[in-house]
Amino acid sequence: MKHHLAALLLGTAALATPAKADTLDIVKQRGTVTCGVSQGVAGFSAPDDAGKWSGFDIDVCRAVAAAVLGDADKVSYVPLSTKERFTAVQSGTVDLLSRQTTWTLSRDSSLGLRFAGTAYYDGQGFMVRKDLGVDSALKLDGATVCTEQGTTTEQNVADYFSANKLKYEPVVIDSADGIIKAFDTGRCDVYTTDASALYAQRLKLTDPANYTVLPEIISKEPLGPAVRQGDDKWFSIVRWTLFALIEAEELGITKDNAEAGLTSANPAIKRFLGAEGDSGQQLGLDPRWAYNVVSKVGNYGEIFERNLGQSSDLKIDRGINAQWNAGGLMYAPPVR
Repeated sequence: MKHHLAALLLGTAALATPAKADTLDIVKQRGTVTCGVSQGVAGFSAPDDAGKWSGFDIDVCRAVAAAVLGDADKVSYVPLSTKERFTAVQSGTVDLLSRQTTWTLSRDSSLGLRFAGTAYYDGQGFMVRKDLGVDSALKLDGATVCTEQGTTTEQNVADYFSANKLKYEPVVIDSADGIIKAFDTGRCDVYTTDASALYAQRLKLTDPANYTVLPEIISKEPLGPAVRQGDDKWFSIVRWTLFALIEAEELGITKDNAEAGLTSANPAIKRFLGAEGDSGQQLGLDPRWAYNVVSKVGNYGEIFERNLGQSSDLKIDRGINAQWNAGGLMYAPPVR
């Protein structure tokens, strides 16, 4: 399946011309959202032994399905490598990419993509074995450093070592699982990628307690869902689904109380949930599209907590991913 998909993507890469069909109509006719995800990163997108996918990025896919189809489970997941991910969006193989992908100028302008927003504010970090005796990235002179091919981490680490007049030997590998194997067996001293992924990947090591993530964050990595350029209606739906998750948390609307919110005395809550107003019509969706999102998937805080936060194996602090009124950067335009 994976090799067949890779061949398909390579074959379509040469076409370069994105499909003209309206993705919203295609999704409604098909009855599922096809979502490009990672090949397995704990907390973000990974299948269990029964093949059921879960994670933060998975919940973004589920939220879009809930908004469009009224059912968060109507998603088909396509695991993609870093090399396959952009071609899959360009060619229309997937409707949506939700795969720990950094929003950059070049990707947003020259790859036929449009990023719907930032779902997770991240930054590149470093993980080392504790017995290396290193407590700062500034002490990594001469280290061998594993990075994943086709990612922004390659350039970031080169810039960081050059700026700090440090030497290093890059070990470039084409998959996250390949890096874990190399790192676990001592082929490289350092594993560098987004800090969130380091916490996730550490769980795959033979003895996770023997490894530590260093304090330095050397880049800005705004991660978010991306769609194909030229399909503005679909772009708006994905963007406002993400905003709805964030806005629901600010309004105090949760998976458990969304039903009660339909008769709330607060007009902003009723408008958000579709009991009043016409936001659904403006997006070409059901009037209660946002209600469907929150009642079936939860709000941003709930998604973060169960997949990445203290209720998860990763136990990542909200930090800058907290709401704007709690010291973070999460801020959504109002649904009105």
